Amino acid sequence: QVQLVESGGGLVQAGGSLRLSCATSGRTFRVYVMGWFRQAPGREREVVAAINRSGSRTYYADSVKGRFTISRDNAKNTVFLQFNSLKPEDTAVYYCAADSRLSTSTMRSLREYDYWGQGTQVTVSS
Repeated sequence: QVQLVESGGGLVQAGGSLRLSCATSGRTFRVYVMGWFRQAPGREREVVAAINRSGSRTYYADSVKGRFTISRDNAKNTVFLQFNSLKPEDTAVYYCAADSRLSTSTMRSLREYDYWGQGTQVTVSS
């Protein structure tokens, strides 16, 4: 198993930047595909970005392409989500997730992830 702990959330003005971190412990980090998801009040949880085991392939939801960047440091067992040009509609609880079975073609699938963090709130003011 793997444990995931998100950090870095907070309140930021529209147009601003923020970086989330997700530290993992337990099984070897590099076996996991990692994803970032978000859930806004009254809405379903949705995928934001995902990254394969080596970090060579990424996926982004259309709504965040060009503004968000997912990356990972396998030596530090951590995955990151860099926010730029934040919008009020990015306000949500952000979750990181891990799964050891997914491939590059399936890593965008929310339902397939086995391990989840507790979430961190990101609020973007207008």
